[in-house]
Amino acid sequence: MAPIGSRGRSRISQRIVALGGGHGLAAALSALRHLSDQLTGIVTVADDGGSSGRLREEFGVLPPGDLRMALSALCDDSEWGHLWRDVLQHRFKTEGPLDRHSMGNLLIVALWELLGDPVEGLDVVGQLLGARGRVLPMAAVPLDIEAAVRGADGVVSVVRGQSTVAVTAGRVEQVRILPADPPARPEAIAAVMDADWIVLGPGSWFTSVLPHLLVPDLAHALHTTPARRALTLNLSAQAGETAGYGAHDHVTALADHAPELRIDVVIADPLAVEDLDLLASAADRLGARVLLRQVRVAGSPAKHDPLRLAAAYRDAFDSFLGDVGTVAG
Repeated sequence: MAPIGSRGRSRISQRIVALGGGHGLAAALSALRHLSDQLTGIVTVADDGGSSGRLREEFGVLPPGDLRMALSALCDDSEWGHLWRDVLQHRFKTEGPLDRHSMGNLLIVALWELLGDPVEGLDVVGQLLGARGRVLPMAAVPLDIEAAVRGADGVVSVVRGQSTVAVTAGRVEQVRILPADPPARPEAIAAVMDADWIVLGPGSWFTSVLPHLLVPDLAHALHTTPARRALTLNLSAQAGETAGYGAHDHVTALADHAPELRIDVVIADPLAVEDLDLLASAADRLGARVLLRQVRVAGSPAKHDPLRLAAAYRDAFDSFLGDVGTVAG
């Protein structure tokens, strides 16, 4: 295989925007950094659990945890970059009030208080890391997730809160955000409109991936950007949030929440696809082709391999240079 970034467009010529949150967005950014130095991670701001939830409630700020993870994924490959990544990711273990707080969360909130602007604070953390890209919140205010969940008895109930929806029993059928029309960060809108490629997923489908399509101004940008769009599927269903979902169910859920959105390519690991025909049909609703590539860590059913995922992205991006194939295996 040719070195990552050696085929197609040069490594630094592609402007790539990845949207999501948590471990999923970190996985995408860890892969995409091998392809481009012009990366932007746009992060959900609905987390209400753990250290982020505590800081959000106490200080009234955006939840910093997913933003911290995205920044850490972009750290420079140097002793300095790795040191600051480890500082950001360090989590305290104590009998006191700092227990389970992340050092990076505290640092980010401190910078927000000192500088008065979330994006400026994140840019400073990026400078400490020597980050290969930029991280932005998707909205200017913290959000709440509300989901319609169908229980085993067939009754639909409403569940509120990202951390609650993530572990809910029953089948999540629809999500919405509160407030319903939050102000999007203008920097995020500009990044989407200026991108060559948009990457959605992987990640917690209803609480990290789909919320980007529910912020009206950001959704409009995602619909109208001249960029190509790639959808990265998860390696497995997530206990609680997407329990019982197949690969095609994930695509269908996105199409149901954003029926006018056009996707160019859906990237899936073959071992995560139970029925290729169903997946291809679901992808067709979005105007997408399916690209099958092994992207998981060998022996791990639920962890993306950064180099394998980078190679899959490269193949996806390069395939549109020659406009080849409809379903690749």
